[in-house]
Amino acid sequence: MPFCGTCGAPVEGRFCAKCGSSVGAAAPSPPPVGAPVPPAGAYAPPPPRPASAAGLADNAASALCYVLGFITGILFLVLEPYKNNRTIRFHAFQSIFLSVGVILIRWVLGMLLFGMLHSLGDAFALFGLLSLVSLACFALWLFMIIATYQGKQIVLPIIGPLAQQQAR
Repeated sequence: MPFCGTCGAPVEGRFCAKCGSSVGAAAPSPPPVGAPVPPAGAYAPPPPRPASAAGLADNAASALCYVLGFITGILFLVLEPYKNNRTIRFHAFQSIFLSVGVILIRWVLGMLLFGMLHSLGDAFALFGLLSLVSLACFALWLFMIIATYQGKQIVLPIIGPLAQQQAR
């Protein structure tokens, strides 16, 4: 009958019933003198992972391109580990183009609303349209962040192909 190399208990099968280590696994080094010893069977968290030299994962960096619109898009185009990644560059350019497009659409609708203030009926209709456009832009912004974080590459009409050309 094999015995556990960690705690010395008899083992039936591949794992020790007392401490959970596998049979044949090398015994871990003893804790330093004066260090607290966890009780048998206690959960020990996994050791922390070393920081990656490459920075953020592609999906996280791509999603962050959309968070503050053209500001984070420009940041990811100039930051060193990300500016050479074609996927992140695509999302950065698409974020910049999307932000500029939304700003222009809202500016035009706002100017039309300001110009129609003398006619209350038209102004209320345009205000409703401006509100719907704002809500649609917010929904698109959230969708782009979530979809990009999930690893999907959404190519938006008109600005998507432009972003693909710029990302090369």
